[in-house]
Amino acid sequence: MAQLSFEKKYRVRGGTLVGGDLFDFWVGPFYVGFFGVTTFFFAALGTILIFYGASQGPTWDPFLISINPPDLSVGLGFAPLLQGGLWQIITICAIGAFVSWALREVEICRKLGIGYHVPIAFGFAILAYVTLTVIRPVLMGAWGYGFPYGIFSHLDWVSNTGYSYGNFHYNPAHMVAVSFFFTTCFALALHGGLVLSAANPPKGEEMRTPDYEDTYFRDLIGYSIGPLGIHRLGLFLALNAAFWSAVCIGISGTVWFDQWINWWDWYANLPWWANLN
Repeated sequence: MAQLSFEKKYRVRGGTLVGGDLFDFWVGPFYVGFFGVTTFFFAALGTILIFYGASQGPTWDPFLISINPPDLSVGLGFAPLLQGGLWQIITICAIGAFVSWALREVEICRKLGIGYHVPIAFGFAILAYVTLTVIRPVLMGAWGYGFPYGIFSHLDWVSNTGYSYGNFHYNPAHMVAVSFFFTTCFALALHGGLVLSAANPPKGEEMRTPDYEDTYFRDLIGYSIGPLGIHRLGLFLALNAAFWSAVCIGISGTVWFDQWINWWDWYANLPWWANLN
């Protein structure tokens, strides 16, 4: 079904969560909705504040601009505007924009009569961000543990935070998260390559059907998960990558305070080989 003809089936009133019919309209192909308005408001305000913060800094180099969180001495209090207050307001705007976008997705799902898989999946990405900027700093007692908004400064924060716990790669949740990220990329590469090979036959030949795709993996590895199953698997892998990435940083400094390599002492102390040396 052509996209434009399909739009007529869901461009109908209703399905809104807030605001009723007030913002229940489209601008071109884009649905507005109450949460579309709040998304624009928070995103615009946050962007303006970032540019304002940059204007107060020493450089306009996009790689060096940095909006830093408050000093650790501020704790969980409110900081002066140019000493971390901008970071606090921008964080509020970011969360407001992300959550508004997710709720806008919910309204579109209601209009289409489909499940809420997309906003739920986006919610895991929001969880990862909120863990870094709100949950972990609150658990550690200071907003200063959040990451700065900048390119090089953010990379420095990642490096410094990792090294503060020794080799961060020994973090077990980090291992799980990275495994899911790589597996997600692997599954996407296999799926995308298979679809393109079936949908782009040599000139003069017909496009292949999903039966061909199923047969390929059945003959290759002995089993084909199927067209619907591969998307369920992809969603499962992606959500786990986001979830465990939030866990790996969330437990650093809140549950585990030592170097992460020392967490594995339990393994070396298992009774069946603890006394071998």
